[in-house]
Amino acid sequence: MLSIDFIKTQTDTVREAIAAKNVDLDVDALLALDAEIRSAKTEIDQLRAERNRISGMFKDAAPDEKAALGKQAKDAGKRASELEAGLADKVAAYEAMMLQMPGIPWEGAPVGPGEEDNVVIRTEGTPRTFDFEPLDHVALLEKNDWADLSRITQVSGSRTYCLKGRLALLEQKLMAWALEEIMGNGFEPITLPAYAREDAFIRQGQFPGHREETYELEKDDLFLAGTAEVALTGLHSGEILEEAQLPILYVGYSPCFRREAGSAGRDVRGLLRVHQFVKVEQFVICQADEDVSAEWHEKLLGAAEKLLRAMDIPYQVIETSTGDMGLGKYRMNDLESWVPSLNKYRETHSCSTLHDWQARRAKLRYRNSDGKVVFAHTLNNTALASPRILVPLLENHQTEDGRVKLPEGIRHLMNGDEYL
Repeated sequence: MLSIDFIKTQTDTVREAIAAKNVDLDVDALLALDAEIRSAKTEIDQLRAERNRISGMFKDAAPDEKAALGKQAKDAGKRASELEAGLADKVAAYEAMMLQMPGIPWEGAPVGPGEEDNVVIRTEGTPRTFDFEPLDHVALLEKNDWADLSRITQVSGSRTYCLKGRLALLEQKLMAWALEEIMGNGFEPITLPAYAREDAFIRQGQFPGHREETYELEKDDLFLAGTAEVALTGLHSGEILEEAQLPILYVGYSPCFRREAGSAGRDVRGLLRVHQFVKVEQFVICQADEDVSAEWHEKLLGAAEKLLRAMDIPYQVIETSTGDMGLGKYRMNDLESWVPSLNKYRETHSCSTLHDWQARRAKLRYRNSDGKVVFAHTLNNTALASPRILVPLLENHQTEDGRVKLPEGIRHLMNGDEYL
């Protein structure tokens, strides 16, 4: 969300952001609606003042004047009520349009409508070449009895998974490892519910645009969250923090759920695109300073890269285009890990800076050194998400006999064993 004053004074910049992010929003209609609302509110205040003035005259008026004064007061009250009735619909329409207002993207972001416009800015590691016919992750799971994908489908439907044996243990240890690693960077670990109220999704920015991707618990007025960011954004919503409390650094762990609506036919095999997963998420609330935000963006991205390097997974860093980064993002970098069976990189991490766009929706504020209450900046980044990360981990480190050799950086998780 942007402030209406910014929209009025920086209209051309806002128009450019709307076009760059491919949003269907008429800024002129929004400004006209704002003017109508302001005018109506002013007239309502004037009519109420007039009614009060007339009422104050009534007791001292002559008997032959009271009928006329009564009619004037009644007419003023009736007109105010009519304006208020119409105003409610206009305010609702205005608020709905404001929720569609995109954040202003970083000037260095590639401009384009979708992921085909993303740019690779850096590649780390070399995709592995095999001197044998490699297996994909599903074949590795089956060969080693590390999952039961067919039976669990009978229980829970498509795009579900069930890990077994040492791989199930490794998944849990990877999540705990990611929590500890990010905690070492000064972040407070926090476990979070998998569900939240509708207003939490609005504050975070997922609603109204991505409602169809979210599981709804209709009887309880709750929704299942696809990221810990939903709950983390809401933790301090409505509070006025002191600048000395910033930055607030959380590393959240939660189960996550996504309906994957509109993704039929994409990545249906195995663990890449499932309905339920677990994720360790980095989240920052910091001062409303562009340089401070930029510094945290690099730290978040660097922390995720460190984990990928420890797992010895080749990856590339993506500068995400304006049309692919999402409504509220200022800047977004994806990390894409190499998947041998697909012969391409696939997104496993996403790092986002939102400036004050999210904070305005969530009312995340602090009192700065000048005593002024301002909106904070927020950032988030995946530290590790499973089972997606298991796909490149298994495939890149498989051996000719169908086993998986654990990278040295994570062998301590499995008591120093060389093989999974």
